[in-house]
Amino acid sequence: MTDTRSTAARRPLHFNAFVMNTNSHIQHGQWRRPDAGQTEFNDVNTWINLARTLEAAKFDAMFFADVSGHYGDADADIDTYVRHGLQIPSNDPTVLLGALAVVTEHIGLALTSNVVQNHPFNFARQISTLDHISNGRIAWNIVTGTQDNGARNYGLPQLTDHAERYRWADEYVDVVYKLWEGSWDEGALLKDKDSGIYADPSKVHKIYHEGARYRVEGPHLPSPSRQRTPLLFQAGSSKAGADFAARNAEAVFIIAPSPEVARQQIAATRELATKYGRRPEDIKFFPGLSFIIGDTEEEAEAKRAEYDEYVSIEGFLAHSAFVDKTGRVYDENTLLSEMDTNTAKGFIDWARIAFPDREPTLGDLVRQRANVNRIVGTPEQIADHLQEWQDAGADGINVINWVLPGSFVEFAEKVLPVLRERGLAQTDYAPGTLREKLFGTPHLNERHPAAAFRGAFANGPRNWAEADEVRAAALATAE
Repeated sequence: MTDTRSTAARRPLHFNAFVMNTNSHIQHGQWRRPDAGQTEFNDVNTWINLARTLEAAKFDAMFFADVSGHYGDADADIDTYVRHGLQIPSNDPTVLLGALAVVTEHIGLALTSNVVQNHPFNFARQISTLDHISNGRIAWNIVTGTQDNGARNYGLPQLTDHAERYRWADEYVDVVYKLWEGSWDEGALLKDKDSGIYADPSKVHKIYHEGARYRVEGPHLPSPSRQRTPLLFQAGSSKAGADFAARNAEAVFIIAPSPEVARQQIAATRELATKYGRRPEDIKFFPGLSFIIGDTEEEAEAKRAEYDEYVSIEGFLAHSAFVDKTGRVYDENTLLSEMDTNTAKGFIDWARIAFPDREPTLGDLVRQRANVNRIVGTPEQIADHLQEWQDAGADGINVINWVLPGSFVEFAEKVLPVLRERGLAQTDYAPGTLREKLFGTPHLNERHPAAAFRGAFANGPRNWAEADEVRAAALATAE
């Protein structure tokens, strides 16, 4: 199936290493393998060594997943999760990125942070600090949460309704956009020792944000970092998630069972983006894929059999424990058409597409997740498959590992050279920030909603009373 077309027109794909600061992230059971180093995730050197390996291989970024609680029924026991080390224990990626930033120079560093788990004022400050430390290489994967236990850990009775979580996210990003883009004007930071003026007070502003969930005065305490706003990832695939991505995301992580399903997801989100005044090319798409690599087809198939010996179906069932609106876990024999869940709705949507001849059950979805998105073959065959994903609209790949660091080392040594021969992987890093490397500009473009806050507070209110008057006038005009 080798693609014989000229590679001159091929553009390099972007490659992110999809990882998590835990023992068992996606490929449950693989941590038991003798060559699995993810059991030592508490050791910072595990990550420092991996970051250096990935940077030497010219990966675009390390993309850290995260959770704020355990999966499944919040009132049930957590024995399965603890026994498998299935995202418990897990550590905060935000803290880890500070260590990785100082031992790397080019690779992007992406973290996942739930809008529930951190107040936007504090989060904005943490991100700006990381972006300063890394010289502009930070990305934020915006998520709204999927665990009832995670919601309870932050004082909520249960996971907020799916649509309401995205309304919450809308206000959350408004706050951080105002802080990152609007609180400090360009040229505010002077550091003028002769005049004694460190920063120009006329160019630093309070934001006086008041919404349904947050009341934030400002100003943003850090001065602007090289990117101001971090590169923005988003991973929601439901209708509400796609709409949020069309408005806010610069990069979208998708899980699709085939290039054709990915093509549909990508085209729909890009079309939606144009309705919000953005361009289709303003968003890059990253399917998540894992790879079983052999020098021959026979070797690859033998490895597949070996990997399957370690697969934990119990772990995948626990990870995919969909709950109903009351927080109870659905039985694996439940038809997807009978499920009314408040969690990962996008997975259910694409599972129906993957089973066109019958109505799938939750068990079908779980087993599919254990086997889907893996590409098995020689480096040349894998390159052929990746061309198909690129033809479907993919701009890059989130590479899902089986073991650390071996999966990435093998991909770097065997697959990347073939991809570079075809023009499908970069040979060196572009200069500048992570956004410059991916889009050619250090800051969000003017079509992004955050750009509206640039200069918005220069002549704004000077106290809360004036801010309230402005809001009241705006509401009256709207009515």
